[in-house]
Amino acid sequence: MTDSDRFDAAMAQLDALHAQDPRTETVDGEEVPYELLYAQRMSDWLERLRPDAGETLQLAVRAQHLKRWEVPRDSYPMDRPGYHAWRTGLKTRQADMAAEVLRQMGYDETDCTRVAAMVRKEDLKNDEETRALEDAACLVFLQDYYAPFAAEHEDDKVLGILRKTLRKMSADGHRLAGEIPLEGRARTLLEKAVEMETH
Repeated sequence: MTDSDRFDAAMAQLDALHAQDPRTETVDGEEVPYELLYAQRMSDWLERLRPDAGETLQLAVRAQHLKRWEVPRDSYPMDRPGYHAWRTGLKTRQADMAAEVLRQMGYDETDCTRVAAMVRKEDLKNDEETRALEDAACLVFLQDYYAPFAAEHEDDKVLGILRKTLRKMSADGHRLAGEIPLEGRARTLLEKAVEMETH
């Protein structure tokens, strides 16, 4: 198997796992598994953030939410410590599963370990590739999930989430976020959050 074949096979296997998600979202009249769509959106943003991204970063980005639906939020206590424990548990589980997919496709342990570290978002402040993964996740949220979230919550809660999101992003991420077409209250609140974070 060539390196290109191995990469294509790994991406296809990750997508096959995403496609098992019983939840769907309608896109252009077609029902698409929710996590498969999320993974494709992650890859689309990475292409804009880092068109020169290497294989391990592309694979980590595609594996970001691997089988996340199997561990629902309410499987942990519904408080703040429970939320953080859920997020940490998910990152570890998703990283381990991603590494195992790569092993099955013939990747060496160095690559498997590297992908797992990025999925766990290790050294987020200093690792440029991990920051690119986080940027992609934040941009997917802002483009596809933020406006519906904002519609259901009060301004203060929305601003708090937006400010936390912006703090996790790089300058490139902020630049691309500014290009996302948002309207009305969603646009106003994002602009306010940017202003609060830059002053």
